[in-house]
Amino acid sequence: MKIVILNTGCANLLSVKLAIDRLGYDSKISCDILQIYNSDKIIIPGVGSMASVMNQLYQLNLIEIIKNITQPVLGICLGMQVLSMFSEESGGIKGLDIIPVNVSLLNTNGLSLPHTGWNKINFNIDHLLFKNINIKDRFYFVHSYAIPINKFTIASTFYGMEFTSVIQKNNFFGVQFHPEKSGLLGNRLLKNFLEI
Repeated sequence: MKIVILNTGCANLLSVKLAIDRLGYDSKISCDILQIYNSDKIIIPGVGSMASVMNQLYQLNLIEIIKNITQPVLGICLGMQVLSMFSEESGGIKGLDIIPVNVSLLNTNGLSLPHTGWNKINFNIDHLLFKNINIKDRFYFVHSYAIPINKFTIASTFYGMEFTSVIQKNNFFGVQFHPEKSGLLGNRLLKNFLEI
C-alpha cells in the first residue's frame, strides 16, 4: 500500500509517519504530485495555523489536486479543518471547500482554551473507522477552533459545547484529535482508516 503524508510544513509530520510505520505500513512524507496521484491513502496532518497550511498548499499548486483526488484522505486536527470552506482563524481564512462547513472558535462556556488533553468521542453512526473502539474511549485533543455539528458529522465531543470530532464526506475523512498522540486507540483508528 502506498501511503502519502502530505507535507504541509507542520510540526507533527514525523510523529504521524512514525505512528503509521509502527503499524507495519510504509509511508512517505511528500508533496510530489505523482506520488499523491499514485497513492492508495493520503493523510493531511496539521499543527499550527490554517493560514500557513493553506499558503503551503497554494505555493505547491496542490489545491485543485487535493480537491479532485478519489482515494481515501484523512485530515488530522488542522488537516481536518482545511477541508472546510472557511475558518474564523486569523480574521478569516478560506479552506479547500471540500466539505461545506465552517470552522469557528470554540465557545467553551468558561473552560480554558485551547482544549488540551484527553476527551471521549460520541459516535453518531456505526462506521468502519470506529471498529474496535468503544464510546467511552478517549483521544488526545489540542485545538481552539472546531467544526460545529453538521450533516457530515459522524462523531462529536463535548468541551463546553458539542463539536464535530470526526467528519466524513465521500472519500474525505477528518478527525479533530491527534491519533498519533492517542496511544493504542489512536493506532487502532489509523489502522481502521488504512484498511478502509
